[in-house]
Amino acid sequence: MIKPLPLFIGLRYTRARRRNRFVSFISASSMLGIAVGVMALITVLSVMNGFEKELRERILGMVSHGTVQAYNGAMEDWQSLLPVLDARESVIGAAPFINGEVMITRGASVTGALVRGVDPQREPSVSRIASSLVRGELADLQPGAFRVILGSRLAAELGVLPGDAVSLITPEVRASAAGILPRLRRFEVAGIFEVDMAQYDGSLALIHIADAQRLFRLGSGVTGIRLEFSDLLSAPGQVRTIARELPGDYLISDWTMQHRNFFRAVAMEKTVMFIILMLIVGVAAFNIISTLVMAVQDKQSDIAILRTLGAPPTTVMGIFIIQGSLLGIVGTLIGAAAGIGLALNVETIVPAIEQLLNVQFISGDVYLISELPSDLRLPDVVRITVSAMVLSVVATLYPAWRAARTAPAEALRYE
Repeated sequence: MIKPLPLFIGLRYTRARRRNRFVSFISASSMLGIAVGVMALITVLSVMNGFEKELRERILGMVSHGTVQAYNGAMEDWQSLLPVLDARESVIGAAPFINGEVMITRGASVTGALVRGVDPQREPSVSRIASSLVRGELADLQPGAFRVILGSRLAAELGVLPGDAVSLITPEVRASAAGILPRLRRFEVAGIFEVDMAQYDGSLALIHIADAQRLFRLGSGVTGIRLEFSDLLSAPGQVRTIARELPGDYLISDWTMQHRNFFRAVAMEKTVMFIILMLIVGVAAFNIISTLVMAVQDKQSDIAILRTLGAPPTTVMGIFIIQGSLLGIVGTLIGAAAGIGLALNVETIVPAIEQLLNVQFISGDVYLISELPSDLRLPDVVRITVSAMVLSVVATLYPAWRAARTAPAEALRYE
């Protein structure tokens, strides 16, 4: 336990104007280094948390929590399964779907795309596509009308707007008098959606499930049924339970099977980034060691007088532990305040800098999202703050131990 005497002297040394200006400079730089390190840690982890949150919401807004499919070919009995799935308490949405790959043409423009046949009535219960429409509505997809809703980047690449016509060419071929020809169908563009993810905005097209059945010659079958659960994290166990309870054999999958490695990579990247940026705080902590070593050398005569008056070595240690810890604690608190302020306003600051410099830091053509999100979490702030304070305190132990071993006779020999 630190007694009042070392506390009083340690605070006095901290406030006192030092005779050695270099020691003062090192003290200020070590405090600033800790502040910068803590600020960078809080800001970077908040941004990475924001990326993880946005990606999870956007990916899972387009990818279902779970799917049920037939083992071979199309699922023919899907209509009888829907009431069974709807009756489950954990299932908040179930919708049939058809997936297929096509080429979309408009004049001289040709591009590949993934076509998804959807039920406009059920699709909003398993995806966020309805809330992402910038032109048109899901209800515009009517059976037999052969209308299509395109992603914003896909529509821009083809140069089309609602009301224009595009041709969908399937990989299947048909024999005719003119020879082997690919199967194609003309569709009218009924709407445009934008989820701000290039993966979907640039390659996904939605059509009515009845039109998809005719386009891909599936008869009354579908690719499978998409499921939305009330608890996202319970999806792996839920789909397995459903597979066991449904009559017949089905192929099941959940979102973790498709994106588990991706989210694991994000979590690992956060851990590595924490360790790397914590090295900044470690460097600042070494500056505290340098500061205290020089302070001990500067206060040799004071230490000797205290020892001569009967102060034990623990009191001398306490003085310099308090002096160095105060530098670390103040720097940590300043950095935490700056980091919290920056993390809370990064979504405003970065666009302002981009507009000022006329640059774009995150391109949607390269990254999955095109803005810099932030998600400040209290546990991260506490972990960073406590780690920085502990490092600061640990950095004071060696210089304080050196000060406690000062021999009064040697220190006062030349005084």
